[in-house]
Amino acid sequence: MPRGRSTFTKRQKEQARQQKQRDKAERKSQRKQEKPESSLDEMREMQAHAEEQAALFRIDSHEPSSEDFPTSTPGKSADQ
Repeated sequence: MPRGRSTFTKRQKEQARQQKQRDKAERKSQRKQEKPESSLDEMREMQAHAEEQAALFRIDSHEPSSEDFPTSTPGKSADQ
């Protein structure tokens, strides 16, 4: 027995809806797989940057700064 036009249309719509769901699920799983890789790369970059900053800090800490040498004489205040 042949199916009517409305049954065919409903079937086509349902198949399209299911295909969209499959595509959406596939995109979601791809994003999940890509996310850990990018976050690891970011972590490595941040760690390298932190190490560079620490190295600069260690270099700068060996140089005398203005804080190491007081501008006033001990025992005398700056007002006098």
